[in-house]
Amino acid sequence: MKKTLLLASVACLISVSANAQQSFRDEFKPYVGVDYVYDRLDLKNQAKFLKKNYNSAMINAGVEMTEYASLEAFYQLSGTRKSNLDNGRKKKFKFDAYGLDLYSYLPMGCTQKFSLLATAGAAVYGTELKYDGKDTKSRVGYRVGGGAQYKFTDNISARVVGRYGYIGTRDLNHVAEVTAGLRYAF
Repeated sequence: MKKTLLLASVACLISVSANAQQSFRDEFKPYVGVDYVYDRLDLKNQAKFLKKNYNSAMINAGVEMTEYASLEAFYQLSGTRKSNLDNGRKKKFKFDAYGLDLYSYLPMGCTQKFSLLATAGAAVYGTELKYDGKDTKSRVGYRVGGGAQYKFTDNISARVVGRYGYIGTRDLNHVAEVTAGLRYAF
């Protein structure tokens, strides 16, 4: 009798644990994504003569807390832009960013596959300027934006976001960017 009761208790715990894991997946849906980013930088001081448009790559991982909100961590890395100055010298500039964004969604239409979205977050922006030595800076900035998302299936979606980020470092004041990418939800 004790063995039967023990086995029944273990079976009950296993089923409750499995149900809890399924409940977590139903309530919180994790996802990963990759984005192409076009950046337009407001450069100043030593960097003001550099090219202002940059191409970046961004990877992100997040969790949908509800169908209306998600929390996402990201890392973004730009390519290095080189500029030849009038005096024959060269300057190089690049930046990276990592941070956390909160997204809110407004599903549209009968099927609710298309959603408008708004986002706000914070990021640590790192800049590197090479000219008469190497000057690196790092600063926390804020980001806000809006865009749209389309769900092809329950697991795959595409997203486009326009965003403004204020950094306020000596060489980089703010950034305006457009991102386009894909998400895979588990």
